[in-house]
Amino acid sequence: MIQENLNKIRKTIPLNVTLVAVSKTKPVTDLQEAYDAGQRIFGENKALEMRDKHQQLPKDIQWHFIGHLQTNKIKYIAPFVTLIHSIDSASLLEAVNKEAAKNNRIINCLLQFHIAQEETKFGLDMKEATSLLESESFKNLKNINICGVMGMATFTDDNEQIRNEFKTLKNIFNTLKDSYFKDSEAFKEISMGMSDDYPIAIEEGATLVRVGSKIFGVRNYN
Repeated sequence: MIQENLNKIRKTIPLNVTLVAVSKTKPVTDLQEAYDAGQRIFGENKALEMRDKHQQLPKDIQWHFIGHLQTNKIKYIAPFVTLIHSIDSASLLEAVNKEAAKNNRIINCLLQFHIAQEETKFGLDMKEATSLLESESFKNLKNINICGVMGMATFTDDNEQIRNEFKTLKNIFNTLKDSYFKDSEAFKEISMGMSDDYPIAIEEGATLVRVGSKIFGVRNYN
C-alpha cells in the first residue's frame, strides 16, 4: 500500500520538487517499506522518536526535522539531521549552532514563518526575521547554514486562502533572497504544502513538500 501511495504521489510531483515523507508516529516497519520503495527523505517532529528511528534504519536516509524544536532536545538529532525546517527564533538558531559545533557539523536550517490565520502555528514574522539576520550574533554562527524558508497554511477548505498564504511565503523568500542571500547558492528552498494542499504549494513555488497521511495513511496519536 505504501509503495502504491508513493508511486501515485511521485507522478504528481515535478522533478524540481523534493518529497519529504512525513513519518511521525509511524512504526519503523512503515518507514522501511517506504525506503524499499525508493524513498530516502523522511520528516519527523519529535527529536527522540527521530533519534530512535535513525538508529534502526539504513544510514543513507536524510532526516528532516519539521516540528517545533525544543532547545534541550537538539542534542539528540544534531549528529545526523539533514535539515531543520522549523527555526522560529534567534535563540533556537543559536542553540542549533552550538550543538552543531559540538558535532563538528554545519547544520542546514530553514526559517519558519507564520503565514496562517491560526494562532496555534509557530513562526517568525518579517520584522523578527530581519532583526535576526541583521544581528551581530547571527554573523558569528559558523555551524548553521540558512537554506530557505518554511511555512504552514491555515487548515481550511478555502483553496484561495491557502494559495494566498503560500504566495506570501514565496514573497518572503524572494525578499530575503534579494536582501540577505543574493550570493548564497544554498538559499533556495521553500518548504510548504502537506497531504491536502501540496499541489497548490507546488504551483506557488514550493521546492519541498511534506506529505504524510497520503503516503502512510491516517496517523494514530494514541
